[in-house]
Amino acid sequence: MGHLFGTDGVRGLANDSLSPELALRVAGAAAQVLGGDVGSGHRKVAVLGRDPRASGEMLEAAVTAGLAAAGMDVLPVGVLPTPAVAYLTGLYDASLGVMISASHNPMPDNGIKIFAAGGHKLEDAVEERIEARVAAGGFDRPTGSAIGRVLGAAGTPRPGSDLLGQFSVGNTHERYIEHLVEVTGQDLSGLTVVVDCAHGAASEVGPAAYRAAGARVIAINADPDGLNINAGCGSTHIEQVQQAVREHGADLGLAHDGDADRCLAVDAAGDVVDGDAIMAILAIGMRESGALVDDTLVATVMSNLGLHLAMRAAGITVRTTGVGDRYVLEELRTGGYTLGGEQSGHVVFPRHGTTGDGILTGLQLMARMARTGKPLAELSGVIEKVPQVLVNVPVSDKAAVTADPGVLDAVRAAEALLGDTGRILLRPSGTEQLVRVMVEATDHDRAQQLADDLAKLVAAV
Repeated sequence: MGHLFGTDGVRGLANDSLSPELALRVAGAAAQVLGGDVGSGHRKVAVLGRDPRASGEMLEAAVTAGLAAAGMDVLPVGVLPTPAVAYLTGLYDASLGVMISASHNPMPDNGIKIFAAGGHKLEDAVEERIEARVAAGGFDRPTGSAIGRVLGAAGTPRPGSDLLGQFSVGNTHERYIEHLVEVTGQDLSGLTVVVDCAHGAASEVGPAAYRAAGARVIAINADPDGLNINAGCGSTHIEQVQQAVREHGADLGLAHDGDADRCLAVDAAGDVVDGDAIMAILAIGMRESGALVDDTLVATVMSNLGLHLAMRAAGITVRTTGVGDRYVLEELRTGGYTLGGEQSGHVVFPRHGTTGDGILTGLQLMARMARTGKPLAELSGVIEKVPQVLVNVPVSDKAAVTADPGVLDAVRAAEALLGDTGRILLRPSGTEQLVRVMVEATDHDRAQQLADDLAKLVAAV
């Protein structure tokens, strides 16, 4: 068996590499690794959510079966964003949470994201223990009254767990929205926002949360049918929200991905405000209010050099991690910092959540606009981007490409050519068979040419 966990859970083509059988085994193994002794008499609980893609229905059934077969009670919360599942895992004091989603990937893909108690992402060592159980052929299966129970939407109480009698699908959605509005703490009345929900997990709770905070909301791509998630919309196709903002004369637009753990924005003119700019805006605001611990922002190596320059000018230190919000989270927890994220729009507020939360990011961004009275274009002007070119190159073996001597020599030669005026990053995708070629340079044409040359070399390996 190959390595199961990527940078964000187990992901693959649904009903192919990610089969119901595999989902059942992963869920059962996770239940027993994270739930401990399920036969102790104390009922252990797992929160289970999904995005609206069609295969999620099938995989939800398989994960439910795996959890229950391992002796764990299951609380199915239905279609909700990934950060909502993480939040509810902590709120309900569950032993683990499971989110079925492939995030921004196309509809045919799906994935299984697992949260430990408290809604925290898994450490590498825990993922390895789960993989070892799956590779060994399964997990211990209790019988009789020790088999896990599944709570239906009606909230039927189950013996042995006080929690289950309090639960219903409806109030989980409401509790998440209430949480978002409460921690935002700012009336957004007077702001008009276009929200692109990507026909994904934010389609219901996203617009509801923004409206609850006082904003006037125009929702687009908020009619999921199981097949249209991320289809030409959302944070990977931001042109739709750009057009809608201009058409409606909105103050800003927000674009989420399929599981709503990321958020990109556009200003009133339709110009893109990416994750780097969002982090810069929020970091400066938090520093002014004294909420930015050690005046430090955590970002990944993919963040633009312009972010580093803007933060230096604002008296803010940037700590850099590898790519993936899990590494941002690790650094945030280690240093006790209060803001971090990625250029892609994953932004983390550790005091309010345990993972990237696209809806909370949108709320916090609008709160900054409301408090300052400044338009988004003015706020985002604090960062001046260095031209950056990113080329995604499909490959058959991403590990072989990134270790190829010819490719590495070409990267070193290009770095020498740029000197201190830019940088190059070559990395394999954590979720797809792609190698990402990123080049930054003060001259855009030079960055484009170097990126294209390196991409051709990568494709030829």
